[in-house]
Parts: sequence; structure tokens; C-alpha cells
Amino acid sequence: KYSFVKVLSGSITPDMTMVNARTGDNEKLGRLYTMRGKKATEVKELVCGDIGAIAKMDKVKTGDTLGLAGKTVTIAPMKYDEPMYKMAIYAKVKGTEDKIANGLVKLKEEDESFTYANDPETKELIIAGVGDMQLSVLMAKLSSKYKVEAVLKPAKIAYRETIKKKVEIHGRHKKQSGGHGQFGDVWIEFRPIGDTNIDFEFEDAVVGGVVPRNFIPSVEKGLRENIKKGVLAGYPMVGLHAKLYDGSYHPVDSSEMAFKTAA
Repeated sequence: KYSFVKVLSGSITPDMTMVNARTGDNEKLGRLYTMRGKKATEVKELVCGDIGAIAKMDKVKTGDTLGLAGKTVTIAPMKYDEPMYKMAIYAKVKGTEDKIANGLVKLKEEDESFTYANDPETKELIIAGVGDMQLSVLMAKLSSKYKVEAVLKPAKIAYRETIKKKVEIHGRHKKQSGGHGQFGDVWIEFRPIGDTNIDFEFEDAVVGGVVPRNFIPSVEKGLRENIKKGVLAGYPMVGLHAKLYDGSYHPVDSSEMAFKTAA
């Protein structure tokens, strides 16, 4: 493993101890090389302006600045635009997903311009770069360097669902099974908020105690749990306002669970 460096001031020699400006740790330099293609030629010194390589610098990351103790400065790191070309990455052979993840970790060390992350909604590993050529090169490197075959597919879209108009819905949960039964009864008005950045708003408009106050949080909880899976295609719901405005209860059979189920 080589770390490519450019000397910006003075000179460096093997076995010199330098300080990493990012971590504050001491780094002892190993052998120094100049590179010509894949051929590494060992040298005794790299001077200002030289671009060379140092072996086995395991703690140093791309963009770090090394300097002498007490004289460290930090060179501004490269700024990368946000990678916008996103694809899902799949293993060609089932069971090699860990190898792909390990390979991406290593590739990320030398190329900071791409990102990868698991999408918790679609359960896909998403890789993002500046274009299809960069992602193709990364796939080729995974194959040649880390001996793992991966394929790129269009990423699934994490859709959202919402409603278009105001509706009033009656929900009742009634069950009798010997002893205490279950009874919950609610009238709820749903309407679109118009702002899909807000997933859910709950309004308590109950008057006269038709739904006891201690059961109202259960109504909201039941609704919040239910909007995680919409009715159209099972995607989370957004932009929904729910107003609890009426209902009824039973002095013995009503419970928090009954009202949650009714909602």
C-alpha cells in the first residue's frame, strides 16, 4: 500500500518522524519511492516539489498534511461536488455482499469523490459518483483488486403517499369475548396539509368528553403507526392532517388498546 505525497516545503527522508495535522499523531516515515507507472524506485530523499510515495502509512488518509513538530500547518483539502449519479450495487454471487462492502471501504480511501450507503427504506446499497464511467471503473477495480463481481442496477425509488381531499371516517372496534370486552369508537376528519415535508399532524377537537382524555393519545398513536404503510402501494404517508372530533366509549369495555385499534 503506497501513500502518494507531494513535498511542499523543505525535504523528507526515510525514518523521519512527522506529525499528522489532522490527528496530532506522530507518523514515522518508511521507505520513500518515486513512481513510474507501477514501477517503484527507492530514493533517499524527496525535496520540495517532488511527488513520491511512502509505504505502509496505514493511519494517514487522503488529504492529510504532515509536518515537523511545532511547525505543522494544514493544507486545505480537496472539495468534491456532491455525487449525483446514483445506482444500486448488487453482488453477482449471493453471499459476497461483505466482500463488496470491504472493497468499497478500501476504494473510498483513495477516491473521496464517490459515496456509498445502505438505503434503509429500499434495503439497497446505493453507490453515487459523478457519472457512469466512474462507477464502471469502481466496478472494474472491485473485480480486479478484490476479486468480487458486482453489478449496477437502477436504484429503487422510495415513494410517498398522500391524500387529495378532505374525508370524514368512522372507526369502531367492538369485541365481546366473555368478561371484559373491547370498545373504541372514533370519528376522524382527514385532510391534506399541502406540505409533503410534514408527514402527520394530529388535532384534538373532542368536546363534551365523548372520548375520554386518557384515550386520546392512543388514538394519535394508532394513526401514527398506521401511516408508515400507505394504502396505495405500502409507502409511508405524508401531508396528512387528522382531526379527532367525535366518538363514544363504554365505561367498562373501553381501553387504550381498543381506541388505538379503532383509529
